[in-house]
Amino acid sequence: MAKLQFLFLLHAVLLLLLRPTSAEIKNLKISSDSRPMILFERFGFTHTGQVNISVSSVSAISLIGSIDPSRLGFFLLSEESLIQVLTELQANPTICVLDSKYITLLFNFKDLSPPPHSSFSRSYPIAAPNEYSLFFANCAPESKVSMDVRTELYNLDGRGRVKDYLSAGLTQLPSLYFFFSVLYFAFFGYWIYSCLQNKKSVHRIHLLMGLLVIMKALNLLCAAEDKHYVKVTGTPHGWDVLFYIFQFIRVVLLFTVIVLIGTGWSFLKPFLQEREKKVLMIVIPLQVLANVASIVIGETGPFIKDWVTWNQVFLLVDIICCCAIIFPIVWSIRSLRETSKTDGKAARNLAKLTLFRQFYIVVIGYLYFTRIVVFALRTIAAYKYQWVANAAEEIASLAFYTIIFYMFRPVEKNEYFALDDEEEEAAEMALRDEEFEL
Repeated sequence: MAKLQFLFLLHAVLLLLLRPTSAEIKNLKISSDSRPMILFERFGFTHTGQVNISVSSVSAISLIGSIDPSRLGFFLLSEESLIQVLTELQANPTICVLDSKYITLLFNFKDLSPPPHSSFSRSYPIAAPNEYSLFFANCAPESKVSMDVRTELYNLDGRGRVKDYLSAGLTQLPSLYFFFSVLYFAFFGYWIYSCLQNKKSVHRIHLLMGLLVIMKALNLLCAAEDKHYVKVTGTPHGWDVLFYIFQFIRVVLLFTVIVLIGTGWSFLKPFLQEREKKVLMIVIPLQVLANVASIVIGETGPFIKDWVTWNQVFLLVDIICCCAIIFPIVWSIRSLRETSKTDGKAARNLAKLTLFRQFYIVVIGYLYFTRIVVFALRTIAAYKYQWVANAAEEIASLAFYTIIFYMFRPVEKNEYFALDDEEEEAAEMALRDEEFEL
């Protein structure tokens, strides 16, 4: 039993490093669950933190005899105490995690009211500010538990009156998301102005780029409202639905725009080749699956049995999509390189090759930063500064949008149409001396 507890505890906490949860008010139903450890959520508490937990309709069934109710219960575990608990479970195979001196025991099933109600409800103040994970432990062998659970994790303001249901490191998110949504709305306004000023140079890709910006702005606005209502009331009041809708449209558009720019669609050629169509046919359905996984992960939590699987699906699909969108850019660079040897337009081809290589570098940098660097920030940042990772991600996204939109803006004379004859000879020399291979 201790070995199973060790494995479940280690797996659950490592997974939360990938997907930190926010603590909305949650009403959960556990049915015939035999897991020795169930992770409900993780939350950063201040010195005014509170945990409200209620359980009802509790039943526990053992296949080998009667159950000791003291072997089932809820507890809090800080990250600092995690290593000690894991070491303790490894050293003593017979110990129950509920007996560990490193946990904060909330209650066990001995505290339940008598059947048929079998319920319990209590509020616990947090003695030491820290980031804690809320667990349920079942140390009764060969047993299954069913119960209804309601959890409220929050911090109080300085006067001890107003509840804040966002973790101590995420309470700045509503303001952060709203600020960036305003920037993107301004960005969209400037893009529309730029398109109207250069109507003759506007292509279909520019319209998709404009749609992408407004979807990003709306996505951030809904994220701000979602987090605001969770912060104040503990529930998103329907803003999470709008958030997921705009997130789905925005992510699909982002990958589509990157692929289409990488192929040169609409401004270099009016059609897509078969292999380019296949990339879109792969990326778009995968992004649908990734967004379904994101919704399941965000709207449920680590307490469901398939939560691990949905996290793995999301990570796998995201990696596949990030790799797939690179291929059209590489194909375009190689195609332009071959064309430059035969069409006699060295200056134009050199400019296109340079631009596509810059685009390739920007895309790789963006994907690396938002997937690797942001994850590292979430992992190493103190729990009170978890919002820094979100801010870094949004700053990187805004920089990416700004660079890409500037590179492919609608202007009459840009790098795609550089036809200065005086530069032909220099361009031919550059193409001859420098291989634009990746």
